[in-house]
Amino acid sequence: MNTTTAARGPAPAPGRHHAVEIAALFVRILAGGLGVALALAALVLLLAAPAHAVEMRAVPMRPAEAGQGTLLMRTEDGATFALPTLATEVTIRVNGPLARARVMQTFRNPGSDWLEGVYVFPLPENAAVDRLRMRVGERLIEGEIREREEARATFEQARAKGQRAALVEQERPNMFTTSVANIAPDAEIRVEIEYQQTLDYQLVDEAGRYSLRFPMVVGPRYIPGTPDGERSAGHGTVAPTTVVPDAHRITPPVLHPSAGPINPVSLRVELDAGVPLAAVDSPYHAVRVEAPHAHRRVVELAEGSTPANRDFELVWTLAAGAAPQVALFSEPGKDLDYALLMLMLMPPQLRADEQPLPREVVFILDTSGSMEGTSIVQAREALALALRRLNPADRFNIIEFNSEAYALFPTAQPASRDAVDHAARWVRSLQARGGTEMKKALEMALDGSERAGRVRQVIFLTDGAVGNEEALFRLIEERLGDSRLFTVGIGSAPNSHFMRQAAAAGRGSFTYIGKLDEVQERMSALFAKLESPVMKGIELSWADGSALETWPRRVPDLYAGEPVMVVAALRKGGGSLRVAGSGRGVEWSAGIPLAEASPATGVGVLWARQKIAALMDELRAGTPEADIRPAVVELALEHHLVSRYTSLVAVDKTPARPAGEALHGGAMPTNLPDGWRHEAVFGQLPMGATDARLNLLLGTLALLACALLWSAQRRGRSSFALSA
Repeated sequence: MNTTTAARGPAPAPGRHHAVEIAALFVRILAGGLGVALALAALVLLLAAPAHAVEMRAVPMRPAEAGQGTLLMRTEDGATFALPTLATEVTIRVNGPLARARVMQTFRNPGSDWLEGVYVFPLPENAAVDRLRMRVGERLIEGEIREREEARATFEQARAKGQRAALVEQERPNMFTTSVANIAPDAEIRVEIEYQQTLDYQLVDEAGRYSLRFPMVVGPRYIPGTPDGERSAGHGTVAPTTVVPDAHRITPPVLHPSAGPINPVSLRVELDAGVPLAAVDSPYHAVRVEAPHAHRRVVELAEGSTPANRDFELVWTLAAGAAPQVALFSEPGKDLDYALLMLMLMPPQLRADEQPLPREVVFILDTSGSMEGTSIVQAREALALALRRLNPADRFNIIEFNSEAYALFPTAQPASRDAVDHAARWVRSLQARGGTEMKKALEMALDGSERAGRVRQVIFLTDGAVGNEEALFRLIEERLGDSRLFTVGIGSAPNSHFMRQAAAAGRGSFTYIGKLDEVQERMSALFAKLESPVMKGIELSWADGSALETWPRRVPDLYAGEPVMVVAALRKGGGSLRVAGSGRGVEWSAGIPLAEASPATGVGVLWARQKIAALMDELRAGTPEADIRPAVVELALEHHLVSRYTSLVAVDKTPARPAGEALHGGAMPTNLPDGWRHEAVFGQLPMGATDARLNLLLGTLALLACALLWSAQRRGRSSFALSA
């Protein structure tokens, strides 16, 4: 051994040899760590791409060529493209509890090529959309109602022929898509959509108060499930998944706030309350108010227009003594008449010696990424206020959810001072992050059980930014038991369809908090309602006891200050309606003569809209779609209504785009809702159509690779130590 060693020359000094080995080990560790980091970065970029993708198929245009008002989008390679621009004018006429709205969307082509625009936008969740008109210059084309596939085929055919065409489709009861084909260079097309709705009404401090809400932006939705198909060209940014098969239709591209607001909206409300008004308030937008009459107001935005990035709300209070106890409107139909009834019932009061039943209250708090910013501050404040309203006889628990769900206590605890203080500290520490896995939180809160001697109430604070609404409604109905679910909408643009329908499925009610200084008022009103007795079992019939077709078919439980609001189809010939209910063992009934009804238009449309909603609910109960679809289509075609199975389409028969000219365009971007933070919603990892289980698997594999590398390095150090 020594001879051989001598033949290779002098052996290196032990210290030098160790230094070389240490340097080599350091290089291997560095290279291994760098490799893992690069792999993880590649995974992040791979997974993040779909959530940030924006459809870039519009007209190429350099910034120097763009005129004022041109919306340019930049691709990763630095190229820029012009997109159609959009402006919206809204006119809403209010008559008592009814509103008729016209939404005019103006699509303008700033470029030199022919464009197509696809715009996903919200409307009130109870809007009955029944009219479409397309204006091209001086020409006005009236839209026709067709079955959805037929309307789409008509639009595509016109699009291919170079004809101007507009198509309005329903994605959700509160989300619609307008598609406009063949917008000529430097020209515009106007699309007018009309809808009918009923307004919210409450008795607050013995004064009648109406509220009107006009949503302006579709907030980014959390899309659970694994990718299952391709997103269609020119539409959403997320591919369909196993849980949300239409994800590609409800995820419009979202413009980064650094690009500035787009899609301006001007709005005018012509209000006729029918009785003297005490006050009119717009809590989220500055407005100008004119008062041409004691019971009329004209309301417009003070700045003329506003970016479409938060809901508009108008609230008006009736003068003292003017609050109606009964409002009845009717509209004659072909074979039936239609009626809208709003009846204020006062639940029986507690006796002086009677104590309300103790409660078990479960709070669910959404701490997902979309709640980051002002929303989580509002939610924490609202929950802190709710905790202070608990009585010592109550029991409570809190469930937080984002990508996972966590309960503060294993089971509901007595609302002792120590427990409430502990909960308040825990709530103050909560931060918004991650996805929106509501299912886990609802499964923890609702177990389907019945509890004698205690009222169980679940209060759900969220922005409702999810795409799997139907699956969640089904879960609520299956696991409700004797619990009641009350939703509290948080933020500038909550998903009102989810809020109201989830509350209906949970036989509760919906409260909205749009800004921090409303927390005290709105949560106090909610708790006063939860602590008051309830009127149950409300039914409508003819005076002779025969049944009446009313919607909603099951009137929800009523709390103090809430009216019965139903629409009914009536046999011709008049008569009287009988309303009956009970509360705390007291039976109540009243008769209402139809001769006292006021004439109104659009009541039949509202009746059909409510009946369609009830039919769609039956799908969740297991009724085959083959049974539901024909009934919905028949109703929608008869009343000219947009639904899941019917759409409005308008076609200008005159070809406009010359043969050989290409058509460009695609999905039109929207604003991020006011108060949301782009990075918190889209984050470093996407919150959209990515699969949490896939991410978990990839993360686990990456960690395993790190562990194997570390183990190999340890073995290398052991060999080095032995040889030394």
